[in-house]
Amino acid sequence: MGRGDLSDVEWAQLEPYLPTNVGRGGRWHCHRRVINGILFRLRTGLPWRDLPPHFGKWQTVYDRHRRWSAAGTWERILRAVLAAADAAGRIDWSVVSVDSTVCRAHQHAAGARRRPARVPGRRRRPAEHRSDEGGRSRGGLTTKIHLASDGGRRPLSVLITPGQWGDAPQLITVLDRIRVPHPAGGRPRTRPDHVCGDKAYSSRRNRRYLRRRQIQHTIPERRDQRANRQRRGSRGGRPTAFDRTRYARRNEVERCISALKASRAVATRYDKRAYVFHGTVTLAALRLWPRP
Repeated sequence: MGRGDLSDVEWAQLEPYLPTNVGRGGRWHCHRRVINGILFRLRTGLPWRDLPPHFGKWQTVYDRHRRWSAAGTWERILRAVLAAADAAGRIDWSVVSVDSTVCRAHQHAAGARRRPARVPGRRRRPAEHRSDEGGRSRGGLTTKIHLASDGGRRPLSVLITPGQWGDAPQLITVLDRIRVPHPAGGRPRTRPDHVCGDKAYSSRRNRRYLRRRQIQHTIPERRDQRANRQRRGSRGGRPTAFDRTRYARRNEVERCISALKASRAVATRYDKRAYVFHGTVTLAALRLWPRP
């Protein structure tokens, strides 16, 4: 076992959720070796063609990562792992923090074809396809990762947008992506006990959404919003509640982002297609959950 490869314990936790061969022949071969090759590229950020030969053919490793990203397989595996972690009481729902980070896109990430992407072998678009490819901003090729993390500094949901998109409009989408199924059946859990965010998420729309879902939140009010509310007097409404002690836990999402960016393929985007990069980020998030 090489550095960064799946250990026997991690493989035992991941193997039940991987796609299996159905019928005669067999489409998938040696999942563990191929996934170790994908993880090696995730950790180092090297070109696919430069993968060491002991992982097999680089085309096989790349094609499986691309196909699983297009079909949403990484997302389904992450939700299955989340369900098992929630059943074991390993998800800290007390405070879920939301934040974003900017990833500079490499020059090799540019030049994707303008025609819509397709799932290989099928007549439909990939699960996380974006027409804008999530990689353009005023500063050039830039991608922004929005995510929500639990109190244990591990991702619950991930969203990819272009680098110039604001944080506040993405809060609802990020929270709506939190869906942790129950192994015994029933509706998945989608509502945390408390949500923390910085001033970038302060808006009437976001606070109205959180109140409607009965989610307590700690989001500081921006200075201009506070001045506008005070200027309107009694029509401006009540001041927003703010708990400094609970807000201090917002460092958990920042430490989660730091753990994600330890993977060089996440810190710098090399993938041309947005759905492939989303699969890369999801795999990096999945890598954090088997660990204590």
